This record gives sequence, C-alpha cells and structure tokens, in this order.
Amino acid sequence: MDQPGTTGGRDATGGPDATGEPGTTGGPDEAGQPGTASGDWREAVRRAGPAERVGPGERATPGERVNRNVARGEATRGQLIAVATRMFAERGYDDTSIDAVLREAGVSRGSLYHHFPSKEALFEAVVKEVDDNFGAQTVAAASRADGPVAALRAGFLTTIRLAGDPVVRQIVFIDAPRVFGWERWRSMDEEYALGLLKSVLQSIADEGKTRPELVDTLAHVLLAAVNEVALLVARSDDQEAAMQAGADTIDELLQRLFG
Repeated sequence: MDQPGTTGGRDATGGPDATGEPGTTGGPDEAGQPGTASGDWREAVRRAGPAERVGPGERATPGERVNRNVARGEATRGQLIAVATRMFAERGYDDTSIDAVLREAGVSRGSLYHHFPSKEALFEAVVKEVDDNFGAQTVAAASRADGPVAALRAGFLTTIRLAGDPVVRQIVFIDAPRVFGWERWRSMDEEYALGLLKSVLQSIADEGKTRPELVDTLAHVLLAAVNEVALLVARSDDQEAAMQAGADTIDELLQRLFG
C-alpha cells in the first residue's frame, strides 16, 4: 500500500502478508448515503465500510451441513488467490505466469480454470482482495478520528501510506491501471470509496464547513486528488520523501477547504 511517513507503515500485521491472505470485502450499501446530522459521521463511516467476508465453512444456511465439495472448492480458490497475490506483488503481472501459479499452489490447471477463466480474472480477484484489506484499514483509521474533517484526513493519510506497501503498490497502483485500463480502474475505486467520501463530506456540510450542494463534486475532486498522490508515491524512487510531501499536501488542502 516501506512504511515511512507521518501516519505509520503497513507491515505484516497491517496488510496483505507474504501469503496475500484476504481481508474483508468492500462496497458501499444503501447506508453509505450521506447522513443528516454531523453526529452521524462515525456511524456513516462504519456502515459505508467493507462488509465481513463469509468464509469457506460458512456458506450453508443455519442448521445445514456445508457440502464438502463446495468447501474444498472454496479452499482451492483461496489458495490460488493467496499464491497469486504473493507472486503478482513480487514479480508483477507480466512476469507471473499461470504455470508458475499452478506449480506454487499445487493445484491442477482444471481446478484453476474452474474458478478463474483467465489470468486477468485471477488478477481481478487478487486486486479485489487487496483492495478490500486496503479499504478496511482506511475505514478503521477514519473511525478512530475525532470529527468528520479529522476522519477525512486520517483516511487520506492511510491511503498515502498504504501506497508505499509493496503488495498494494505493485498490484493496485502499478499493474491494475495498466491491466484494466484507466476508466475501469477508476470505476473499481469509486464503487467503494465514493460513497464513503460523500458520507463524511455530508457531515462536514452539516457542521457548516462546506456548502451542501458541493458534496457530490467535492467527493469526486478529493478522491481524484488522493489517488493522484498515491500514484506519485507508488512510482517514486524516494517513497519516504513522496509520502511526506503527499501528507503535507493533503494537510494543506484540507486546512484551506475546511479550516
């Protein structure tokens, strides 16, 4: 998402580790819509955050036994994603072959193509897992903040910090925009982050620190700004300096916007 900067680093305890184990799933639901009172911002952040992922052994309805074949298939899928996450992060998308993933994961080609019809489909699943963990950490940082402006700052600084994590850097900010294309990459990010931003900005507007009619446009502008800073960090030869400059820029921007 290696750990320099003013907000601390994402290490083996903070993000995808060497095995790339998944975090939680993302995606705003109807609760991610703007709130109506400034005191609701923390609940809005919590509800707009990633939902808990259902594990392989939790697919059956209450009282039913999980089908062993289904559970085995979910375990194989998880193993493939974990191995592919590590390999994509270490080698990059172009230098990671399906054959290499198969050898490392110890599964058959048929098993892989049962879950992922192509290398790009496997990579998309990996991006989703890494993004989910990324989003969970951003929500956690924002939820601990004292007020909506501080929550916005905490979330943005977490994004900048995680852009320097080797896994997040390579998969989310270097390979994903190129593999999926700019428009699709942006839409994947907006699907989760935009609703969260609007919720927090609505609370800021409720406090009288910005005009309510600007909330939607401001959400797009701020998301674009923090993503651009994250891309700069991910591509920088001096990530520590880039993180510090990015954090200072975000602080200056938010100070000028909201005081």
